[in-house]
Amino acid sequence: MSKKLIKVPYIDQTKEWPTGCESVSAVMLLQYLGMDISVEQFADFYLEKTPLFEKDGKLYGGDPRRVFVGNPADDQSMGCYAPVIKKALEKLFQEEAANPQKRQRKNKTAESGACVGESAEPEKSGTAGEKVWEAVDLTGISVEGLLRHYIDNDMPVIFWASIDLKETYAGPEWIIADTGGVFEWRSNEHCMLLVGYDEENYYFNDPWHNHGTIGYEKKLVEKRHEEQYNMAVSVRRREKQE
Repeated sequence: MSKKLIKVPYIDQTKEWPTGCESVSAVMLLQYLGMDISVEQFADFYLEKTPLFEKDGKLYGGDPRRVFVGNPADDQSMGCYAPVIKKALEKLFQEEAANPQKRQRKNKTAESGACVGESAEPEKSGTAGEKVWEAVDLTGISVEGLLRHYIDNDMPVIFWASIDLKETYAGPEWIIADTGGVFEWRSNEHCMLLVGYDEENYYFNDPWHNHGTIGYEKKLVEKRHEEQYNMAVSVRRREKQE
């Protein structure tokens, strides 16, 4: 297996977004696509959030499968799962499609990026229909599948694992405020952007503590990814409907 590495803008989360690894990873992907967007804009306008709070000695919050629990700028917050990031990306892409001049595209290198079922070759003039982005929840797909369908086609993948690949464990519990159910968080949850691989490692833009682009041993990555329910999100292109 030869080495593959996608060059993607890097953002460190540590100072401003201590629990915002999911948003930071999403924005690195969006900036790679050429979108002029900051983490603050993504978190404020597209990420759905609910507070984490204590009442009568009990902890209450949202369901991380539906909302970000807390605020990504708060170091006491929790995080969110793949469906939340997919929903935030969809909201942004819908806005982009409706207002194509609202965001200036800065990076044209990703314009030919292809995903499942598409050629990696740049589109030729005369292709029917305008192409727009759509978010894809890739939860449950093997890492090998992510490499084959996305990384090998120059498309990074938002990828759930753990901080510094430490073991995850049963963390705090809270009552889901709108349903009364109880949710148990997996501590050390972390989100990175998968950008490449070689014989021994998978490579990530890891926003934690300014790690930059870093390689982690494959088997350990796969183990931590499985502990986070094999969650992953990326984007692909679709024809714009008239």
